[in-house]
Amino acid sequence: MRPASELESGSPVSHKGRILAWAAWDWGSAAFNAVMTTFVFTVYLTSNAFGGEDQASAVLGGALAIAGAAIALLAPVTGQRSDTGGRRKLWLGVNTAAVALLTALCFFVFPRPEFLLLGVTLIALANVFFEFAGVNYNAMLAQISTPKNIGKVSGFGWGMGYLGGIAALLIVLQIFVQPSFVWFGASTADGLNIRLVAVFSALWFFIFALPVLFAVPELPRTGRGASLGFLASYGLLVRRIKAIYRTSPHTIYFLLASAVFRDGLAAVFTFGGIIAAGTFGFELKDVIFFAIFGNVVAAAGAILGGFLDDRIGPKTVIIGSLVGLLIAGSMILVLGNGNHSFLGMDWAGTTTFWIFGLFLCLFVGPAQSSSRAYLARLAPHGESGELFGLYATTGRAVSFLAPALFTLCIAVAAPLVEPGEAQRWGILGIMVVLLAGLLLLLPVKAPDETDIAVVPAA
Repeated sequence: MRPASELESGSPVSHKGRILAWAAWDWGSAAFNAVMTTFVFTVYLTSNAFGGEDQASAVLGGALAIAGAAIALLAPVTGQRSDTGGRRKLWLGVNTAAVALLTALCFFVFPRPEFLLLGVTLIALANVFFEFAGVNYNAMLAQISTPKNIGKVSGFGWGMGYLGGIAALLIVLQIFVQPSFVWFGASTADGLNIRLVAVFSALWFFIFALPVLFAVPELPRTGRGASLGFLASYGLLVRRIKAIYRTSPHTIYFLLASAVFRDGLAAVFTFGGIIAAGTFGFELKDVIFFAIFGNVVAAAGAILGGFLDDRIGPKTVIIGSLVGLLIAGSMILVLGNGNHSFLGMDWAGTTTFWIFGLFLCLFVGPAQSSSRAYLARLAPHGESGELFGLYATTGRAVSFLAPALFTLCIAVAAPLVEPGEAQRWGILGIMVVLLAGLLLLLPVKAPDETDIAVVPAA
């Protein structure tokens, strides 16, 4: 008889209040993702004020690489221990508070070279605790949803994250970066406005993270492995990975396939703005404008994909999304920034990027959301944290793929094409990673065909 997953063992009815509270965390976390690590604070941290863009970028990249290694090594065990100790919500709160505190401390990063190390250390540590919080947060999906609505709930949460990022960015732009009114916090002296952005981001995240800590009950204590020391937990982790492979090998196959295509999905947003500016000539305001529209479209795609997930299954949604991404990316690559006639229409470069770039955003959300719902369906009872820890680890393990192939394709194309055209071929590297993830996913069984892993006790 097929064992029950944590999702199937939970309540047959989900509570709207708990779902809203859970999704509020995603909304709040966007202040860290969009404001601190993508568009505002890391841009400030890699400016000339900190000793030169190249040097500061290299130091930041090194710090984030170390943080990524720490996440890969620690995420599964931290997830495991929160499961077995019945402390999933507790550790979500602790890790979220740590992120908020580290983010707020960025206020003390003044725009001088001697503060660079402090800044990159705070951002790197915050990334580590953010990923740990994400493990517990994703695992909580099985507690607030049912087998009938898990796709919709996951998509709603992911959509709230995109929309929260837009809201936070607009507030930051209107109050701190390009203020609509005069106030002391808009002063650029000693980087005060950007340092206050860090305080705003910390408060935004912390406030919107509170509802889930009150609304969702704590995970029942299982006792398995709860008394183990931290190092001994790795022995238990190895035994459980072996058990998962023996009783539910397609769970491992999905972890590997999703790690590859999720790296491609991340690259779409990581390099999207770079390609928009470098290849298609977008100015900064145009990039931000596109980012806002792109996040709206991604949110709509995630919510729509969630509805489809519950009806046709997460694997079908992911495959459809990856195919859509490959088609849209290929159109950007082929048409480029020139004027072309295609399908009876004349295409200018900016038109190409706006149309097919937004299509890319449309398909990223469903693929990300359904990947989370896919894994939640497979988690053994009381083991979601550990499984999502492995999800984080496998993702980190291959996170070099898309950036490396993006760079390689540009390097290969540079001597073969006109000056200024090579960057566009970096898209090919991203498409290769997405295609590889799709091919790895095709033979993996859908969740309803996959056995739930039977894991050993400590």
